[in-house]
Amino acid sequence: MKNMRRTLAVLLVLSAQLVLFSSAQISSKAAASSQYLAYVGTYTTKTNSKGMYVFRFDATTGKLSAIGIAAETRDPSWVAVHPNGKFLYAANEAGKSSTVSAFAIDAKSGKLTLLNQLPALGEDPCYLSFDKTGKYVFVANYSSGNVVVFPIGPDGKLEAAAANVRDEGKLGPNKERQDGPHAHWIQATAHNHFVYVADLGLDHVLIYKFDAAKGSLAPGAPQPPKETPDRAAALDPFSATLNPGAGPRHAAFGPDGRFMYVLGELQSTVTVFANDARETYRSVQQTSTLPKGFSGRNDTAEIATHPNGKFLYASNRGHDSIAIFAIDPAKGTLTFVAHVPTGGKEPRHFAIDPSGKYLLAENQFSNNIVVFKISAATGSLTPTGQVVEVPSPVDIAFFPGE
Repeated sequence: MKNMRRTLAVLLVLSAQLVLFSSAQISSKAAASSQYLAYVGTYTTKTNSKGMYVFRFDATTGKLSAIGIAAETRDPSWVAVHPNGKFLYAANEAGKSSTVSAFAIDAKSGKLTLLNQLPALGEDPCYLSFDKTGKYVFVANYSSGNVVVFPIGPDGKLEAAAANVRDEGKLGPNKERQDGPHAHWIQATAHNHFVYVADLGLDHVLIYKFDAAKGSLAPGAPQPPKETPDRAAALDPFSATLNPGAGPRHAAFGPDGRFMYVLGELQSTVTVFANDARETYRSVQQTSTLPKGFSGRNDTAEIATHPNGKFLYASNRGHDSIAIFAIDPAKGTLTFVAHVPTGGKEPRHFAIDPSGKYLLAENQFSNNIVVFKISAATGSLTPTGQVVEVPSPVDIAFFPGE
């Protein structure tokens, strides 16, 4: 058992260390460009939004210019551009009527053409990502607590699901928000052998084995004996365990993949995990995203490391700010730098452009996107004066423009 655990731990370390390298390969075209299309997902229910919007973004000036509606579709709360640059996929977050949509991208006009749409096989999909071959799209269904794997055809269309797994484990103590499993983020390791899932209801980042030939998912740890009452305990050696009630929402990785940073939505925290092949994902630090003495309502939303690996950013909804941290390259630990107001209400998401020069904060309740200049030396954020209006923005995906 110890040897098997050590072997799996080593595989996870190697996988994590290649995450950024693999991502860099996929985005090399984008990084070499200074002109991008920026696709914005929105909520359409009870708003005046029509669906997905597209903008032009100039990384040399930070200018964000509206083009218009890219596609009319219901509640596209998360959008993701395929690594080949030909297709875009959207999670249509609509309760029991939730779907996942595939679109073809017109690189010149920015317009999207619907290819097909399938039921999400769960309620309220809130995150999409791709495996490292680009043959599958992963879906995290929040309300139903399950994750689904859809194969992608050569024409970009979604095919019948290859896997559909409900997260399992001990629920967190927050009775209102942790009433069941709530998958909120999903990502494959660079080796494509495992898939990480942040589950807000279980206070874990679960690890599933992934078979890229079949598109199947299986628990990353050996199955516990039937008499084991707590399945979560059996999964602990192969998952990252947060403090009870933290509510993991999203995660990000450090520059060499040895450190994982998990955003706790319910307690406004970032937990730093180290993977050193001796103890899989042990917690080395937990820090607040809020200033001392803050007593108002707050839910964290998005987390990201800067491409240079020196800084980490997290958004606060309620305090309405971006928290900035410096990353210790040896220990992976965080040192607080500053809180920067986002210039609006409820920054549900933010995105660092592929050049690493700008951060775009999406303020959902004030219906705007605010552009900040990033200091490569200090990580500080300075408003550029660019503020664009878009109804209920909740996600941005960049695409190299022509």
